[in-house]
Amino acid sequence: MSSSLPPSSIPLFETVASYREWRRKARDERKSVGYVATMGALHDGHLSLVRRSLAENDLTVLSIFVNPAQFAPHEDLATYPRTLPRDLELLSALSLAAPDGTARTPNAVFVPTVHEMYPSGISQDTQEQKGTFVEVKGYGHQMEGRTRPTFFRGVATVVTKLFNAIEPTRTYFGQKDIQQALLLRRMTRDLLLSHPDPEHLYIVPTTRDPVTSLALSSRNAYLTAQEREHVAPSLYAALQAAKTAWDSGAWKSECIRQAEAVIENKMREVDDSVDMRLDYVEMNDPESFEVLSDVTSRMEWETGRAGRPVILSGAMWVGKTRLIDNIALGARHILGIVD
Repeated sequence: MSSSLPPSSIPLFETVASYREWRRKARDERKSVGYVATMGALHDGHLSLVRRSLAENDLTVLSIFVNPAQFAPHEDLATYPRTLPRDLELLSALSLAAPDGTARTPNAVFVPTVHEMYPSGISQDTQEQKGTFVEVKGYGHQMEGRTRPTFFRGVATVVTKLFNAIEPTRTYFGQKDIQQALLLRRMTRDLLLSHPDPEHLYIVPTTRDPVTSLALSSRNAYLTAQEREHVAPSLYAALQAAKTAWDSGAWKSECIRQAEAVIENKMREVDDSVDMRLDYVEMNDPESFEVLSDVTSRMEWETGRAGRPVILSGAMWVGKTRLIDNIALGARHILGIVD
Protein backbone atom coordinates (compact mmCIF):
# COMPACT_ATOMS: atom_id res chain seq x y z
CA MET A 1 0.00 0.00 0.00
CA SER A 2 1.27 3.45 -0.91
CA SER A 3 2.62 5.55 1.94
CA SER A 4 0.38 8.37 0.70
CA LEU A 5 -2.74 6.42 1.63
CA PRO A 6 -4.20 6.67 5.15
CA PRO A 7 -4.14 3.63 7.44
CA SER A 8 -7.08 1.32 6.91
CA SER A 9 -8.38 -1.98 8.28
CA ILE A 10 -9.83 -2.62 4.80
CA PRO A 11 -7.39 -3.63 2.03
CA LEU A 12 -6.75 -0.72 -0.36
CA PHE A 13 -5.72 -1.25 -3.99
CA GLU A 14 -4.24 1.55 -6.09
CA THR A 15 -3.59 -0.45 -9.26
CA VAL A 16 -5.72 -2.69 -11.45
CA ALA A 17 -3.03 -5.38 -11.32
CA SER A 18 -2.99 -5.57 -7.51
CA TYR A 19 -6.79 -5.59 -7.31
CA ARG A 20 -7.05 -8.35 -9.93
CA GLU A 21 -4.90 -10.62 -7.78
CA TRP A 22 -7.49 -10.21 -5.01
CA ARG A 23 -10.36 -10.69 -7.47
CA ARG A 24 -8.84 -13.87 -8.86
CA LYS A 25 -8.87 -15.43 -5.41
CA ALA A 26 -12.54 -14.53 -4.97
CA ARG A 27 -13.32 -16.11 -8.34
CA ASP A 28 -11.44 -19.29 -7.46
CA GLU A 29 -13.46 -19.51 -4.25
CA ARG A 30 -16.70 -18.93 -6.24
CA LYS A 31 -17.64 -15.94 -4.12
CA SER A 32 -20.02 -13.26 -5.36
CA VAL A 33 -18.74 -9.68 -5.41
CA GLY A 34 -20.98 -6.66 -4.88
CA TYR A 35 -19.72 -3.29 -6.02
CA VAL A 36 -20.45 0.35 -5.17
CA ALA A 37 -18.80 3.04 -7.32
CA THR A 38 -18.25 6.37 -5.53
CA MET A 39 -16.26 9.58 -5.77
CA GLY A 40 -15.76 9.58 -2.00
CA ALA A 41 -17.07 12.14 0.50
CA LEU A 42 -19.29 9.31 1.69
CA HIS A 43 -22.63 9.89 3.39
CA ASP A 44 -25.57 7.75 4.48
CA GLY A 45 -26.76 7.47 0.88
CA HIS A 46 -23.53 5.72 -0.11
CA LEU A 47 -23.64 3.59 3.02
CA SER A 48 -27.16 2.39 2.16
CA LEU A 49 -25.75 1.04 -1.11
CA VAL A 50 -22.93 -0.67 0.77
CA ARG A 51 -25.38 -2.25 3.21
CA ARG A 52 -27.41 -3.58 0.30
CA SER A 53 -24.28 -5.13 -1.17
CA LEU A 54 -23.26 -6.66 2.16
CA ALA A 55 -26.70 -8.26 2.46
CA GLU A 56 -26.65 -9.78 -1.02
CA ASN A 57 -23.03 -10.75 -1.72
CA ASP A 58 -20.22 -12.77 -0.20
CA LEU A 59 -17.78 -9.90 -0.71
CA THR A 60 -18.23 -6.14 -1.15
CA VAL A 61 -15.90 -3.76 -2.99
CA LEU A 62 -16.03 0.03 -3.30
CA SER A 63 -14.13 2.35 -5.55
CA ILE A 64 -13.26 5.91 -4.57
CA PHE A 65 -12.19 7.94 -7.57
CA VAL A 66 -12.96 11.55 -8.47
CA ASN A 67 -13.33 11.21 -12.23
CA PRO A 68 -11.99 14.21 -14.18
CA ALA A 69 -13.76 13.17 -17.38
CA GLN A 70 -17.23 13.92 -16.01
CA PHE A 71 -16.37 17.48 -14.98
CA ALA A 72 -16.54 20.25 -17.56
CA PRO A 73 -13.69 22.81 -17.42
CA HIS A 74 -15.88 25.31 -15.50
CA GLU A 75 -17.13 22.76 -12.94
CA ASP A 76 -15.91 21.91 -9.44
CA LEU A 77 -13.25 19.23 -9.98
CA ALA A 78 -10.64 21.11 -7.93
CA THR A 79 -12.97 21.77 -5.00
CA TYR A 80 -14.95 18.52 -4.97
CA PRO A 81 -14.84 17.16 -1.38
CA ARG A 82 -12.06 14.64 -0.80
CA THR A 83 -12.32 12.95 2.60
CA LEU A 84 -10.59 9.58 2.22
CA PRO A 85 -9.54 9.09 5.89
CA ARG A 86 -13.10 9.74 7.09
CA ASP A 87 -14.54 7.59 4.28
CA LEU A 88 -12.41 4.65 5.38
CA GLU A 89 -13.45 5.13 9.01
CA LEU A 90 -17.13 5.01 8.00
CA LEU A 91 -16.61 1.87 5.95
CA SER A 92 -14.61 0.15 8.69
CA ALA A 93 -17.52 0.67 11.09
CA LEU A 94 -20.03 -1.07 8.80
CA SER A 95 -21.03 -4.64 9.63
CA LEU A 96 -23.96 -6.83 8.63
CA ALA A 97 -24.87 -10.35 9.70
CA ALA A 98 -24.64 -12.92 6.91
CA PRO A 99 -27.17 -15.78 6.59
CA ASP A 100 -24.70 -18.10 8.32
CA GLY A 101 -24.39 -15.70 11.27
CA THR A 102 -20.95 -14.38 10.44
CA ALA A 103 -20.33 -10.64 10.16
CA ARG A 104 -19.88 -9.16 6.71
CA THR A 105 -17.84 -5.98 6.33
CA PRO A 106 -16.49 -4.18 3.24
CA ASN A 107 -13.67 -6.30 1.85
CA ALA A 108 -11.72 -4.02 -0.48
CA VAL A 109 -11.51 -0.42 -1.66
CA PHE A 110 -10.12 0.43 -5.09
CA VAL A 111 -8.46 3.88 -4.96
CA PRO A 112 -6.75 4.31 -8.34
CA THR A 113 -4.74 7.32 -9.44
CA VAL A 114 -5.82 9.39 -12.42
CA HIS A 115 -2.94 7.92 -14.44
CA GLU A 116 -4.06 4.39 -13.59
CA MET A 117 -7.54 5.09 -14.93
CA TYR A 118 -6.42 7.23 -17.89
CA PRO A 119 -3.04 5.96 -19.12
CA SER A 120 -3.22 8.27 -22.16
CA GLY A 121 -3.86 11.26 -19.89
CA ILE A 122 -7.10 13.19 -19.45
CA SER A 123 -8.25 16.73 -20.09
CA GLN A 124 -11.58 18.16 -18.97
CA ASP A 125 -11.86 19.70 -22.44
CA THR A 126 -13.30 16.96 -24.67
CA GLN A 127 -11.66 18.54 -27.74
CA GLU A 128 -8.25 17.89 -26.22
CA GLN A 129 -8.86 14.35 -25.02
CA LYS A 130 -6.93 11.42 -26.47
CA GLY A 131 -7.55 7.71 -26.03
CA THR A 132 -10.68 5.61 -25.79
CA PHE A 133 -14.02 6.93 -24.56
CA VAL A 134 -17.52 5.50 -24.28
CA GLU A 135 -20.64 7.38 -25.34
CA VAL A 136 -24.21 6.10 -25.16
CA LYS A 137 -25.53 7.86 -28.24
CA GLY A 138 -28.98 9.41 -28.20
CA TYR A 139 -29.49 9.17 -24.43
CA GLY A 140 -27.13 11.73 -22.92
CA HIS A 141 -28.47 15.06 -24.17
CA GLN A 142 -31.79 15.12 -22.30
CA MET A 143 -32.48 15.87 -18.63
CA GLU A 144 -29.09 16.37 -16.94
CA GLY A 145 -27.40 16.25 -20.33
CA ARG A 146 -29.02 19.54 -21.34
CA THR A 147 -27.04 21.39 -18.69
CA ARG A 148 -24.00 19.08 -18.59
CA PRO A 149 -23.50 17.95 -22.21
CA THR A 150 -20.25 16.01 -21.66
CA PHE A 151 -21.16 14.53 -18.27
CA PHE A 152 -22.53 11.16 -19.37
CA ARG A 153 -19.64 10.55 -21.77
CA GLY A 154 -17.31 10.87 -18.80
CA VAL A 155 -19.50 8.67 -16.61
CA ALA A 156 -19.93 5.93 -19.22
CA THR A 157 -16.20 5.88 -19.87
CA VAL A 158 -15.07 5.63 -16.26
CA VAL A 159 -17.75 3.12 -15.26
CA THR A 160 -16.87 0.86 -18.20
CA LYS A 161 -13.26 0.93 -17.00
CA LEU A 162 -14.31 0.26 -13.41
CA PHE A 163 -16.60 -2.62 -14.39
CA ASN A 164 -13.73 -4.14 -16.38
CA ALA A 165 -11.40 -3.80 -13.41
CA ILE A 166 -13.76 -4.79 -10.58
CA GLU A 167 -15.74 -7.54 -12.39
CA PRO A 168 -18.75 -7.27 -10.05
CA THR A 169 -21.44 -9.89 -9.73
CA ARG A 170 -23.87 -7.15 -8.70
CA THR A 171 -23.57 -3.38 -8.60
CA TYR A 172 -25.61 -0.69 -6.85
CA PHE A 173 -26.43 2.91 -7.79
CA GLY A 174 -28.60 5.51 -6.08
CA GLN A 175 -31.93 6.71 -7.47
CA LYS A 176 -30.86 10.34 -6.96
CA ASP A 177 -28.85 9.89 -10.16
CA ILE A 178 -31.65 8.03 -11.95
CA GLN A 179 -30.67 9.02 -15.50
CA GLN A 180 -27.10 7.91 -14.87
CA ALA A 181 -28.23 4.54 -13.51
CA LEU A 182 -30.63 3.85 -16.38
CA LEU A 183 -28.06 4.93 -18.95
CA LEU A 184 -25.45 2.62 -17.41
CA ARG A 185 -27.88 -0.28 -17.48
CA ARG A 186 -28.43 0.36 -21.18
CA MET A 187 -24.67 0.54 -21.67
CA THR A 188 -24.13 -2.86 -20.02
CA ARG A 189 -26.79 -4.29 -22.33
CA ASP A 190 -25.40 -2.68 -25.49
CA LEU A 191 -21.80 -3.72 -24.73
CA LEU A 192 -22.84 -7.28 -23.77
CA LEU A 193 -21.17 -6.95 -20.38
CA SER A 194 -21.30 -9.95 -18.07
CA HIS A 195 -19.82 -8.35 -14.94
CA PRO A 196 -22.33 -7.03 -14.24
CA ASP A 197 -25.07 -8.00 -16.63
CA PRO A 198 -27.98 -5.53 -16.93
CA GLU A 199 -30.23 -7.52 -14.60
CA HIS A 200 -27.72 -7.19 -11.79
CA LEU A 201 -27.37 -3.42 -11.88
CA TYR A 202 -29.66 -2.30 -9.05
CA ILE A 203 -31.06 1.14 -8.31
CA VAL A 204 -31.55 1.88 -4.60
CA PRO A 205 -34.06 4.53 -3.44
CA THR A 206 -32.68 7.96 -2.58
CA THR A 207 -31.62 8.46 1.03
CA ARG A 208 -33.04 11.68 2.47
CA ASP A 209 -32.50 13.89 5.49
CA PRO A 210 -35.02 12.61 8.06
CA VAL A 211 -36.17 16.15 8.92
CA THR A 212 -36.04 18.14 5.66
CA SER A 213 -36.29 15.30 3.07
CA LEU A 214 -33.32 16.83 1.21
CA ALA A 215 -31.66 14.18 -0.96
CA LEU A 216 -28.25 13.36 0.50
CA SER A 217 -25.35 14.37 -1.73
CA SER A 218 -21.63 14.95 -1.30
CA ARG A 219 -22.16 18.44 -2.70
CA ASN A 220 -24.47 19.30 0.20
CA ALA A 221 -21.24 20.04 2.05
CA TYR A 222 -21.04 23.26 0.03
CA LEU A 223 -24.32 24.54 1.52
CA THR A 224 -24.56 26.86 4.50
CA ALA A 225 -26.82 25.79 7.37
CA GLN A 226 -29.54 28.18 6.19
CA GLU A 227 -29.31 26.94 2.60
CA ARG A 228 -29.34 23.30 3.66
CA GLU A 229 -32.19 23.51 6.15
CA HIS A 230 -34.51 26.14 4.67
CA VAL A 231 -33.84 26.55 0.95
CA ALA A 232 -32.47 23.35 -0.62
CA PRO A 233 -35.44 21.17 0.51
CA SER A 234 -37.75 23.26 -1.70
CA LEU A 235 -36.62 21.26 -4.74
CA TYR A 236 -38.13 18.05 -3.39
CA ALA A 237 -41.19 20.01 -2.24
CA ALA A 238 -41.59 21.25 -5.81
CA LEU A 239 -41.41 17.71 -7.17
CA GLN A 240 -43.96 16.59 -4.62
CA ALA A 241 -46.32 19.36 -5.78
CA ALA A 242 -45.94 18.14 -9.37
CA LYS A 243 -46.57 14.57 -8.27
CA THR A 244 -49.78 15.59 -6.48
CA ALA A 245 -51.02 17.32 -9.63
CA TRP A 246 -50.09 14.29 -11.79
CA ASP A 247 -51.90 11.90 -9.46
CA SER A 248 -55.00 14.11 -9.61
CA GLY A 249 -55.13 13.80 -13.40
CA ALA A 250 -53.60 17.15 -14.41
CA TRP A 251 -51.76 17.62 -17.69
CA LYS A 252 -48.00 17.66 -17.57
CA SER A 253 -47.92 21.43 -18.19
CA GLU A 254 -49.94 22.02 -15.02
CA CYS A 255 -47.71 19.66 -13.03
CA ILE A 256 -44.64 21.64 -14.05
CA ARG A 257 -46.41 24.92 -13.26
CA GLN A 258 -47.20 23.68 -9.75
CA ALA A 259 -43.57 22.75 -9.18
CA GLU A 260 -42.29 26.08 -10.46
CA ALA A 261 -44.73 27.90 -8.17
CA VAL A 262 -43.16 26.25 -5.12
CA ILE A 263 -39.70 27.47 -6.15
CA GLU A 264 -41.00 30.95 -6.98
CA ASN A 265 -42.66 31.21 -3.56
CA LYS A 266 -39.43 30.20 -1.84
CA MET A 267 -37.46 32.73 -3.87
CA ARG A 268 -39.81 35.50 -2.71
CA GLU A 269 -39.54 34.26 0.87
CA VAL A 270 -35.72 34.35 0.99
CA ASP A 271 -35.56 37.53 -1.10
CA ASP A 272 -31.89 38.43 -1.61
CA SER A 273 -30.56 36.57 1.43
CA VAL A 274 -29.89 33.42 -0.63
CA ASP A 275 -29.09 33.20 -4.32
CA MET A 276 -31.36 30.48 -5.73
CA ARG A 277 -32.61 29.72 -9.20
CA LEU A 278 -34.37 26.83 -10.85
CA ASP A 279 -32.46 25.04 -13.61
CA TYR A 280 -35.31 22.79 -14.72
CA VAL A 281 -38.27 20.64 -13.71
CA GLU A 282 -39.24 18.09 -16.33
CA MET A 283 -41.06 14.81 -16.94
CA ASN A 284 -39.40 12.21 -19.15
CA ASP A 285 -39.94 8.75 -20.58
CA PRO A 286 -37.52 6.41 -18.72
CA GLU A 287 -36.88 4.38 -21.87
CA SER A 288 -35.93 7.17 -24.28
CA PHE A 289 -35.51 10.11 -21.85
CA GLU A 290 -37.67 12.10 -24.26
CA VAL A 291 -39.80 14.86 -22.76
CA LEU A 292 -43.52 14.20 -22.33
CA SER A 293 -45.82 16.50 -24.29
CA ASP A 294 -47.49 19.27 -22.32
CA VAL A 295 -50.94 17.70 -22.74
CA THR A 296 -49.97 14.29 -21.37
CA SER A 297 -51.96 13.12 -18.36
CA ARG A 298 -51.39 10.15 -16.09
CA MET A 299 -54.35 8.28 -17.57
CA GLU A 300 -53.21 8.93 -21.14
CA TRP A 301 -49.62 7.95 -20.32
CA GLU A 302 -50.43 4.69 -18.57
CA THR A 303 -52.80 3.54 -21.31
CA GLY A 304 -50.90 1.22 -23.61
CA ARG A 305 -47.52 1.52 -21.88
CA ALA A 306 -47.72 -1.55 -19.65
CA GLY A 307 -47.53 0.57 -16.52
CA ARG A 308 -44.20 2.17 -17.42
CA PRO A 309 -43.51 4.99 -14.94
CA VAL A 310 -42.50 8.58 -15.66
CA ILE A 311 -39.35 10.24 -14.35
CA LEU A 312 -40.13 13.56 -12.71
CA SER A 313 -36.83 15.32 -12.11
CA GLY A 314 -35.44 18.73 -11.32
CA ALA A 315 -32.27 20.70 -10.72
CA MET A 316 -31.78 23.92 -8.79
CA TRP A 317 -28.93 26.23 -7.87
CA VAL A 318 -28.63 27.25 -4.23
CA GLY A 319 -25.75 29.65 -3.92
CA LYS A 320 -22.92 28.02 -5.87
CA THR A 321 -24.28 24.50 -5.35
CA ARG A 322 -26.29 22.69 -7.99
CA LEU A 323 -28.76 20.18 -6.54
CA ILE A 324 -30.67 17.43 -8.36
CA ASP A 325 -33.57 15.20 -7.34
CA ASN A 326 -36.27 13.03 -8.88
CA ILE A 327 -39.39 10.99 -8.24
CA ALA A 328 -40.48 7.92 -10.21
CA LEU A 329 -44.18 8.37 -10.94
CA GLY A 330 -45.75 4.94 -11.08
CA ALA A 331 -44.47 1.40 -10.60
CA ARG A 332 -40.81 2.10 -9.90
CA HIS A 333 -39.91 -1.59 -9.73
CA ILE A 334 -40.24 -1.63 -13.54
CA LEU A 335 -37.16 0.60 -13.59
CA GLY A 336 -35.26 -1.84 -11.39
CA ILE A 337 -35.57 0.35 -8.31
CA VAL A 338 -35.38 -2.05 -5.37
CA ASP A 339 -37.10 -1.55 -2.02
